[in-house]
Amino acid sequence: MIDQDYVCGDYGTETQWTQIRVTVKLERLDDLVAIMSMVSNNLQIEDYSDIDLKTCYGDLIDESILNADKTIASVSVYLPAERSVPECLAFLKERFAQSDLEDAKIETVGVNEEDWANSWKAYYKPIKIGERLVIVPAWEKYTPSEGELIVRMDPGMAFGTGTHETTRLVIKLLESYTKPGCRMLDVGTGSGILAICASKLGAGECRAYDIDPMAVRVANENIKDSGLKNITCEVSDLLRQVDKSRPYDLICANIVADIIIRMTPDVGELMHENTVLLASGIIMERSDDVVECFEQNGFRIVERLEENGWCGLAVMKK
Repeated sequence: MIDQDYVCGDYGTETQWTQIRVTVKLERLDDLVAIMSMVSNNLQIEDYSDIDLKTCYGDLIDESILNADKTIASVSVYLPAERSVPECLAFLKERFAQSDLEDAKIETVGVNEEDWANSWKAYYKPIKIGERLVIVPAWEKYTPSEGELIVRMDPGMAFGTGTHETTRLVIKLLESYTKPGCRMLDVGTGSGILAICASKLGAGECRAYDIDPMAVRVANENIKDSGLKNITCEVSDLLRQVDKSRPYDLICANIVADIIIRMTPDVGELMHENTVLLASGIIMERSDDVVECFEQNGFRIVERLEENGWCGLAVMKK
C-alpha cells in the first residue's frame, strides 16, 4: 500500500520532477527507507504485502495491486528540476554498496506534478495519536471529542502526516515531555507537525528547522493555517543555523539513525541538565548504534518506545 507519511502534495500543475524509484526485497524495506530519506523527505513507499482482502473494501482493490509481487517493495523520491539527479544517483549507489543493497533495482522517470499531486489524499484520514492529539487532514471534517486537541495538516511536499510509526512514536513522547511554556526545538521539521503538536500541548517558544526549503515553505503554511503565533520555521543544515542564544527545554529530531548520530556530539550545547531530547526515525537494526552514540557522548536513555520495527527514544544528559 502507499504509506502517506511519505507522499507529495499539490503545488501547481507545471512543475517538472524526476522520480527515482528503487525496488528491493521486502525484508530490506526499512534499510531502503532510511537511505532514500537522506536524499529527500518526499518519499512514496509501495508495499503490498499487508493488503487485507477480508475488509469491507477488499472488493474495491485494484487488480494490478492484487497481482503485485508481495515479496518486493519500492521507494520513490521526487526531485525538482534544480536538484542534480546524477549526483543523487551516485550517492544512492554508494550507500547501497555500503549497506549490502547492490541488487537494488533503480529506475528514473520524468513526471508532471499534475499526474500525481492529489491522488494520495483519499488515503489520508484523521488519526488519533496518544491520549489527546488527533491529526486531521486540512480538507477533512472532524468533530473532536472532549479533551482532544486537533492538529490540522496539509503535508504538501514535506514529510509528516502522522500516519507513519516514526511520527507516531515521537508524538506519543511529546505528550509525556511537553511542559507548559517550555522552549522547544524541532530539527528536521518536515511538515511542521511536531512543533505544532508541541504548541498545542502547551509549549511556549517553538523553533523549527529543515534543510529542505520546500519543507520550510510547507511547514510555515501549516503553522500559519493553525493560527499559532509561537512557532518559527527556517532553513538549517541540522544545527548549523539553529538559534543558540539560550538552551532548549525540549528537542525533537525525527530523522534517521545516521543523521542522529552525526548530530549527537553537538546537540549537548543546546541543552541544560533537565532538557529532554526526543529522537525518532530509528530502525530497530540501528537502535543499538544510536544508543551507544548517546551514551558515549554523555547522555542517558530515559524512555524507549517501539512500533513495527521502529524505535523512539527520550534522552537526557547524564
